[in-house]
Amino acid sequence: MDVLSVLRSSLQPAFRDAAARQVAEPAGPPKPITAVEVEQLRPGGSATAGTTGVQAPSFDHMLGNMVQEVNAKQLQAGEAVRGLLGGENVPLHRVMIAAEEASVSFQLMVEVRNKLLESYQELMRMQV
Repeated sequence: MDVLSVLRSSLQPAFRDAAARQVAEPAGPPKPITAVEVEQLRPGGSATAGTTGVQAPSFDHMLGNMVQEVNAKQLQAGEAVRGLLGGENVPLHRVMIAAEEASVSFQLMVEVRNKLLESYQELMRMQV
């Protein structure tokens, strides 16, 4: 199982539970959105554009890059282990370093996911 499928499977129950809570809790009528608020939501609207005109990468883009980097490290470590076991000229210390880098980056990604889930759940518990 690769890193992406692990992340997806661990996040789906939390979003499903949150969606079920939203359906179970009756809410008042939705507040209408003004045209200014809609313009601010667009990529390039005044809320996202900086003063220099250069936009920072979006949050989902940063997370996607992080997951791809972790996945690449996992694949690289796997290739190094296969090379060592296959009798190729791969130094043991390089294999250990690659495996530890992959392990630490995966642990970091899991902790980031945990913090994101905690903050999402805290937002869902807030009284409006």
